[in-house]
This record gives sequence, structure tokens and C-alpha cells, in this order.
Amino acid sequence: MTNVPIESGADLRPRNTLALPARAARLATIRSADEARALAADPRWRGVPRFVLGGGSNLVLCGDFAGLVLQAALPGRALAGEDAEAVYVSAGAGENWHDFVQWTLAAGHPGLENLSLIPGTVGAAPIQNIGAYGLEVCERFAHLDALDLETGETRRFDAAACRFGYRDSVFKQQGWHLCGRFLILAVTFRLPRAWAPLTGYAEVAAELDRCGIARPTAAEVAAAVVAIRRRKLPDPATIPNAGSFFQNPVVAAEQAAALKAAHPALPTYAQADGRVKLAAGWLIEQAGWKGRNLGPVGMYEKQALILVNRGGATGADVRALAAAVQADVRARFGVALEPEPIYFPA
Repeated sequence: MTNVPIESGADLRPRNTLALPARAARLATIRSADEARALAADPRWRGVPRFVLGGGSNLVLCGDFAGLVLQAALPGRALAGEDAEAVYVSAGAGENWHDFVQWTLAAGHPGLENLSLIPGTVGAAPIQNIGAYGLEVCERFAHLDALDLETGETRRFDAAACRFGYRDSVFKQQGWHLCGRFLILAVTFRLPRAWAPLTGYAEVAAELDRCGIARPTAAEVAAAVVAIRRRKLPDPATIPNAGSFFQNPVVAAEQAAALKAAHPALPTYAQADGRVKLAAGWLIEQAGWKGRNLGPVGMYEKQALILVNRGGATGADVRALAAAVQADVRARFGVALEPEPIYFPA
């Protein structure tokens, strides 16, 4: 039997950045690999539905959960190794993502700066394959260690095993994030020594130009990204939100060309596979949803991609607004939008 404290009737409202109401029948805060193993071996929890929770920044809570929530709070940051081509840094799954990025930069290890100020934890980053301003976490990923809560064994996942896609990984594809199969313990990143700034996004280039920076350091790129995000995105502590609510849709080149001909201002981004990524925020704004509310939720007035809780919203309210936005964008542009956050319980 484990000595990990178990909270009954745990309030999940402060544990999700949309501040949606929900309770968990049981909640355990996991602060070490040993605690995770002990809980996995505890016969009291065999067969009990589980859900692994990180920072709650990519989550739409749709009601109470009758099972056991595992809050991943494992700490730690370390230089894990180095070779001629790269430096390897690791962090516990419960580490705050932005704080970890800042730590790598302060230690002189660039490579994650374009992902500054993304909310959430280190453990959640590979599940979602977070990305921003020309970089996805899979491009800096080395491996992660996760505990199989069914067998009690620790398994290492390299990039191939993670099957990364656009805002996607095997953890989402297999539904492991929903059934609580794996608890990520730590993640290791590969930061190449041959570093060069990624400033291809117009917003980043414009911010650096505004600051008079022609040859930016990694810290200066990070500062530019932070400034952009703070101007555009609301602080969840002030206005509850889950960050970008919809994925940028990726469509066939022919469809993108037709849309661009009809709407010349539509931002488009060519992809390596020949398809084209469209700007979901632009589509939502053109569909009339920027700054528009539906009940207690709305699309943020400074960035149409952000769904915000104006106060007192439930998961059902979020679902209704998301469905309305999807329907209007599909009707006007023939493009399907997919939510980024996880709906739970589904």
C-alpha cells in the first residue's frame, strides 16, 4: 500500500486554466518516480479509472470524474549529457514549461526560445507536441521516460516511438492521456550546438526589428516571443483560457490556392509534404467571431484563436461555442477546424 496522500472530492477548477468546474472522486499528487511506482502497485487502485493531469492548460473539463486523477508534479532540471553535436537537458514532468525554457537559456543552452511562455508542464509538452513561431517540440526532443501504470514498468520513448504529428503524439493517438495508462516522469531534449535563430515568422522578425536587433541572441528571440504573446494572449490568471483553442488547419495545395484566390489576405504556410497550413485565427475572425460571445464564453477580442471564460462557464458552454465557430468557418470557407484541447470526460 502506498503512502501517497489521496484527496477525496478534489476540486479541479483551480487545476485547469479555463477555470471550469469539476471534481474528481480521488486525486493523488505524484512528486517522484517512487511514488508513482508505489501507487501503480497499490491493489486498491487496480481497475479504477485514471486520468493523468499536468498543468491543465490544454483541457476542457466537461464534468465530474468518478475515478483517480494523478497530478504529475515531478520536479527537477539537469544537464543530462553532451556530445560533439548537441547538449542534452532534462526536466521532471511537473516542471513549468516556460520556467524550464528560461533555465536552459540562462545556462547557455539555446534551442527552445521560440517556445517561450507556452503554458503547461514539461510532461505535457510532448503529448501535445507543442509548437509556436516556426518550432515544434519534436524538433528538440531526445526521449522521455514514462511509467506504465498497468505493469509498473518504466518505458523509454524516443521520437519514433512517440509518433509525433501536428499537435499530436502516440499518447493522444492511443488515448493514453485519457485512460491514465502512462505517467510521464521526465523528458530529455536535444539542443544542437550549431544554433541559429528562427526568425522566419513575420511577427518575430517585426518585433526584433522594432527593438533594433539585427543579429539576435537566443535570449533576445525569447524576449521577442514573450512580448508578442503577452500583447496577444490573455493571462489565464486574469482571463481563464486554454491558449490557442483550434489547430491551424492543413489542407491540400489545390484547396489552399482556391481559398487564396478568393481571399488574398489569407495567411498560408507551405508544408514539407506539399500541403498548406492556414491561419485558424484569421478564418475565425473573418467568420465574425473575434470578440464575440456565446453565453459566458467568447473568442478573445485581441486574438480570435483564443477561447476565453468570461465567468461562470461550464464545459458544455465551451463545447457550444466551439461547435458554433466550427460551423461558421466550415460554411464560409469549407475548412474544418479541430480543437487543440482535450475534452474530459469525453
